[in-house]
Amino acid sequence: MSGIYIHIPFCKQACHYCDFHFSTSLKKKDEMVLALAKEIGLRKSEFENETVETIYFGGGTPSILAVSDLRMLIDEVYKNYTVTENLEITVEANPDDLSEERIIELSQNKINRLSIGVQSFFEADLKLMNRAHNSAEAKKCLEIATNYFDNISVDLIYGIPGLTNEQWLQNIQTVLDLNIPHISSYALTVEPKTALQQFIKQGVIPQPDDAVAHEQFLMLVDKLEANGFVHYELSNFGKENYFSKNNSAYWLGKKYLGIGPSAHSYDGTNRSWNIANNSLYIKALAENKLPSETETLTETDRYNEYIMTGLRTVWGVSLERIKTEFGENMLHYLLQNAQRYLDDKKLVLENNILRATKKGKFFCDGIASDLFWLNLEEE
Repeated sequence: MSGIYIHIPFCKQACHYCDFHFSTSLKKKDEMVLALAKEIGLRKSEFENETVETIYFGGGTPSILAVSDLRMLIDEVYKNYTVTENLEITVEANPDDLSEERIIELSQNKINRLSIGVQSFFEADLKLMNRAHNSAEAKKCLEIATNYFDNISVDLIYGIPGLTNEQWLQNIQTVLDLNIPHISSYALTVEPKTALQQFIKQGVIPQPDDAVAHEQFLMLVDKLEANGFVHYELSNFGKENYFSKNNSAYWLGKKYLGIGPSAHSYDGTNRSWNIANNSLYIKALAENKLPSETETLTETDRYNEYIMTGLRTVWGVSLERIKTEFGENMLHYLLQNAQRYLDDKKLVLENNILRATKKGKFFCDGIASDLFWLNLEEE
């Protein structure tokens, strides 16, 4: 089973924290949709022996497209690829795009999952992040969406300067009250060359406090687990049968195609990525060329990626897989370096699976980097 990710590189306005590839100009929107469709067709040979189980529209803001554009791209996938019967088709959407009319229109197509970028229900937070919607729009769109979609995910951000613990719990409770079955939640991160970084440098916005973010993360975990959610990946919580199939495929090392400018692909051995420039992407596809670069992953790359993704998930890192794929020396190296985290109760080893504990989950990316193999001699 494999997945197809389609990057829609347009937004109404730039969120202050975002470093993804997008444009706020929609002048090339129609050309871009045609180029995306062209790439979907050109790359079908890469998935000749694969069955597609997910289509994920990310961005950018996919909900900025007309539903007819989304439908056309979905049809291109069906035309060129073998797809599973219960295909999960997700569209990322912002509340300001989700009128009742638009939600109904989305629900009447093959789209069966919405990922809604709420981030916060407090106006001060939304203004700080330069979100295009307000709190009332966020609540209204969720109330409407639950009437037409069973499978909905909501994005929330913690660690926002000025967001109190009480407000954070209110954000979580608002989503719970609407019976949303999946939540993706991230700490506010200051990425290089973003407006947020500039505002912090200028003293306009205070630096996010890591201790506050950690506290709010633990509150999130406690609250959601108490309400029947499974913390199946560092930033993702789902009710049973509502885990994101698309995201789970990434963490489990399945193959995926990334369609669109800046999108990445992975076939188990190689990673490729498209040029992060809308005009050059469109020009290349008009000439039936794929504007991408490819790298072959080394044994070190594959080991390190498995450690990073495995520790982030409920499935953990299989010692048997480490031994089989990378050998006894690598297994010894992993266990030797993991010991201090086992002693500190940040990792646990059960049934030959190495996992992050509740205490260690917030720090699992840093723990993983300490377990990376940095000097393996490649052939």
